Amino acid sequence: MRRARLLYVPFWATFVFLYLPIAVLVVMSFNSGESAYTYEGFSLKWYGELAGDERVVKGLANTIIVAFGSTALATVLGTLLAVGLARYTRSKTLDALALMPAVLPDLVVGIGLLVFYSTIQLTLGLYSVVLAHAVFSMAFVAAVVRTRLTNADPSLEEASLDLGAGPVVTFMKITLPQLAPGIVAGALLAFTLSLDEFVIAFFTIGNSEQTLPIVIYSMIRFGVTPEINALASLLLLVSFTAVIAGQRLTKIGESERAPD
Repeated sequence: MRRARLLYVPFWATFVFLYLPIAVLVVMSFNSGESAYTYEGFSLKWYGELAGDERVVKGLANTIIVAFGSTALATVLGTLLAVGLARYTRSKTLDALALMPAVLPDLVVGIGLLVFYSTIQLTLGLYSVVLAHAVFSMAFVAAVVRTRLTNADPSLEEASLDLGAGPVVTFMKITLPQLAPGIVAGALLAFTLSLDEFVIAFFTIGNSEQTLPIVIYSMIRFGVTPEINALASLLLLVSFTAVIAGQRLTKIGESERAPD
């Protein structure tokens, strides 16, 4: 029994190592003082400072535009990719290629897309980041939707086809409703990934616009301030909420398929 309890030591030590700095960051975002390292009392003033910072507000607006745009593209393309790989192909090579953007380092993806944009002479801007994030997130959406697809009942699709419904009608009325929890979970994951992605956006956005992670990077070069702590805390809250919602939707989808 004592030996079994000792196994929990590295488990909890890992959790403390990972989440204690995050907890300190959140606490320091409510600091009333000017220092990011010395707590002087509770205050919400740094959250008010964020609302008045034009660069942060502009970066946030750009990030939301990119996140929603790339999520929409990644969700549609990732869902179609998952259905195609699961229903119409049986190629391990295509499976590997479909997941390649999720496996490759962000630096490689960013440089590769920059070279591609330069080759086709595409002017960089928010739309180039939307396309880049869609390519990156599509692999994650496909993985989540395909997991959901393995739990879907194929007999319903076969019955629909046997009764005279075409492939498109079957997909829209039979397959898509079964995949809905996985699609929403994949979309939330794609949104979260795009929200705080820095490297790919840094290489593909050009000089005219900035997303919020790039704004944060330019701010921390001169030192961490309580304002940055407040901004990071808000991003943490959004990301945490999206991840939990996606996890809950995935569990709901699995419970629907569980036998009584």
